[in-house]
Amino acid sequence: MADARSQDEVVTFTSDLIRIDTSNHGGGDCRERPAAEYAAERLADAGLEPTLLERTPGRTNVVARVPGTDPLADALLVHGHLDVVPARPEDWSVHPFSGEVRDGVVWGRGAVDMKNMDAMILAVLRSWAREGVRPRRDLVVAFTADEEASAEDGSGFLADRHPELFEGCTEGISESGAFTFHDGGGRQLYPIAAGERGTGWLRLTARGRAGHGSKVNRSNAVTRLAAAVTRIGEHSWPQRLTPTVRAALTELAAVYGLDADLDDVDGLLRKLGPAAALVEPTVRNSSNPTMLSAGYKINVIPGEAVAHVDGRFLPGGEDEFRATLDELTGPDVEWEFEHREVALQAPLDSPTYARMRAAVEEFAPEGRVVPYCMSGGTDAKQFSRLGITGYGFAPLKLPEGFDYQALFHGVDERVPVEALHFGVRVLDRFLRTA
Repeated sequence: MADARSQDEVVTFTSDLIRIDTSNHGGGDCRERPAAEYAAERLADAGLEPTLLERTPGRTNVVARVPGTDPLADALLVHGHLDVVPARPEDWSVHPFSGEVRDGVVWGRGAVDMKNMDAMILAVLRSWAREGVRPRRDLVVAFTADEEASAEDGSGFLADRHPELFEGCTEGISESGAFTFHDGGGRQLYPIAAGERGTGWLRLTARGRAGHGSKVNRSNAVTRLAAAVTRIGEHSWPQRLTPTVRAALTELAAVYGLDADLDDVDGLLRKLGPAAALVEPTVRNSSNPTMLSAGYKINVIPGEAVAHVDGRFLPGGEDEFRATLDELTGPDVEWEFEHREVALQAPLDSPTYARMRAAVEEFAPEGRVVPYCMSGGTDAKQFSRLGITGYGFAPLKLPEGFDYQALFHGVDERVPVEALHFGVRVLDRFLRTA
């Protein structure tokens, strides 16, 4: 088990990383290098040889390899991103980049997404260095830039330009899995991610005839765009169950002693109560309008109007997604992918998934591990280009009433100290046996 010092270090590292402001505003407006140097220094202190790589100055990634004892075993990628979404201090109870530790909780942007996991990785590897521990298989550790935008300066750059660093890697673990989900009825679930919906961020453009706001105009770009956006936002996507989601529904039904009636998914979700939140976003594609832009003066009809839509599609659902968008936008609005990444699925019958489950069950025997599919995406999408199968496994034991998922990109993001301690123990247990 990870040594006692690692319990202190994981809190210190989480706090320190939060204090390094790596806000990713998009469009290249971010600088991860100070956080990358911080991580690299601690890897070097653990006897490793980290490499710092940049596509763009200041957008720094860190990669290091931990040699395993079995040279014939496939390598495992362990990755976390260093950037965070922006935060407005006036909205928060504490300054979002203070890293303050108060009443047993670490506060700040990145506390759950995902500087906590970065800190866990560093704490475990440094504990191993002190104990002389080596894993069974090679571990490739990567701290990436730009996950909160396009990943072009981060995992995309690493996968495309430095694939040699990931030689032998067949599987990977990263964020958004193995956290405590309290169902409100006394049960504790620990969902481990074995899939992600694909990313389809869209730009819609409507063109029309510019003119005076007082005149009749039947080619109004704003009207055309508004109609398309309304159709997209109100569209009811059909259910499509992937193998991961089927397994999630089946195992959740077993937890609650229900018949896993997959012919009536909506009915089953209603019976699952709060636990349905783990599955409901991933039984279909989705399309949520998020941004609108048109015009420059109230009495001028613009010749162009633009909207953005956050679209997500299931594994195997991209063709349906594209065809439906063609229909919903209609003849007067063009659409294109502003950012597109693949949907992912990972096997649930793999030894790696079994070892993740066993590691959680050892330290949380009162909980129940279940599979799930992420509604969003991670750097696993880019690393999949190298043939690496991705799982979500960033363990945290959370108290009841702590809404972990709501804190992703939310106000007053924070993580309990005890959750970090649990995470180090579980991650250490898994990585030793992986």
